[in-house]
Amino acid sequence: MNIIDLPPIAPTLIESTRAIGYSLEAAIADIIDNSIAAQAKKINISFFPLDGAYISILDDGTGMDADELTSAMQYGSQNPLIERKSDDLGRFGLGLKTASLSQCRMLTVASRKNGRTEVRRWDIDFVKSTGQWSLLSLDAGSDLNAIPNIHALDEMESGTLVVWQKLDRMSAGAVDFAKSMGKQIDAVRDHLSLVYHRYLSGEPGLNRISIDINGLPVEPADPFLIRKSDQTMQEEKYAIRGSIIKVQPFILPHLSKMTAAEKKAAGGEEGLRKLQGFYVYRNKRLLVWGTWFRMMRKGELSKLARIRVDIPNTLDELWTLDIKKSSAIPPEEVRNNLIHVIEKIGEKSKVRFTKRGKVETDDSRVHLWNRMRARDGGFYYEINKTHPMVEILSKELGAHKNILMSLLSQIEKNLPLNQMYVDLTNDERLENDKAQDKDELEQALRNMLSDSLSPEEKIAFLERMSSIPPYSNNETLIEKLKMEVEADA
Repeated sequence: MNIIDLPPIAPTLIESTRAIGYSLEAAIADIIDNSIAAQAKKINISFFPLDGAYISILDDGTGMDADELTSAMQYGSQNPLIERKSDDLGRFGLGLKTASLSQCRMLTVASRKNGRTEVRRWDIDFVKSTGQWSLLSLDAGSDLNAIPNIHALDEMESGTLVVWQKLDRMSAGAVDFAKSMGKQIDAVRDHLSLVYHRYLSGEPGLNRISIDINGLPVEPADPFLIRKSDQTMQEEKYAIRGSIIKVQPFILPHLSKMTAAEKKAAGGEEGLRKLQGFYVYRNKRLLVWGTWFRMMRKGELSKLARIRVDIPNTLDELWTLDIKKSSAIPPEEVRNNLIHVIEKIGEKSKVRFTKRGKVETDDSRVHLWNRMRARDGGFYYEINKTHPMVEILSKELGAHKNILMSLLSQIEKNLPLNQMYVDLTNDERLENDKAQDKDELEQALRNMLSDSLSPEEKIAFLERMSSIPPYSNNETLIEKLKMEVEADA
């Protein structure tokens, strides 16, 4: 048997790996993973869209010496099957190269350690001209001053600077590159604020990091709104092949209880319905979110349900983690444990969403609207004609009360149900859902106490209203009006 040494053709492989499918935000996140693994506390990202456009990522981590940097620039520099440190966010030994060169044609990495700065560069056009794996080593004799932000690195005790130039993928098809880059920066900021929210907020057990983009800090976006979410379901732990997986369910507060900022953090433009489901973290770095892994359908009644799943890097192979670290699929032995968690949290989310509806249709209370069953098995809503306010108004109208009944009938039959459904499912705050203030409630009652009513009828009306929400929650108001009626009598 003969052995043929058949290394890949450098220009061809590099060009091919550029098409793995990195988005800009996923590519930058892959670089930040390396910074975190290097114990960095501060990460500065710079976007420069004008002549000589570039993106740079500078961290204050441990840095690399000459041999370490050369190894880091090698494709497949680390075997994905070997055991890594428990806090290592890497996987395949490809991220630095594939992520960077998916966005640019020239990658420069400068790293400082032990008082010395080393610089290496992959230039795709230069590799193409040589046809070899021609990694450039830039020394003091090279034009290091032309490297963006290199002086900031030289002022640090240790750290690493990653610079992307020749941004062909970002500029492709852009009419106004500066404007286009501005929009992409916003997407990167939102992505990083979510993916690294546990690191940015300084969760116990993690070294807190700070990330800024063009000098502006990236704020953490907590998808669980932990301070306001329901955590009555306890965290569960599962032992899989000697490693522990932690599962913590959350139920978000009802939409009416969220501020605009909280709603953005919980769903943003994508919406609560789309982002319900599992949030899978590898070493507390978010990998996959907003999916039920086909174990249940996304629905309106479950859109407040989210489940945090923490996995260690020792189970990467079981979860079929991809190069971009943007896809992970739970193995069968994990899915079996997650199914019953889904059932429980789905029911709790449904209860929270339907609780208000149950109150509104509780037969023990008097409501303005009645939910009625139709003969064909459906249902419809009609205004309660025995509601005290309707009865008072009917009496006032006397012989003309038929006009009122016709109006109420038209209101019942012309409810904008389709538009109401759209409004209820687009995560916008429904203003009708706001509680009425005391002055508004008082004025409504006073309007009903006309002079044509006797004091006894007024008292009887107020007593009936005292058991009807929201007036039943304002006993002092009812008593105040009853005292006024008795005083006038």
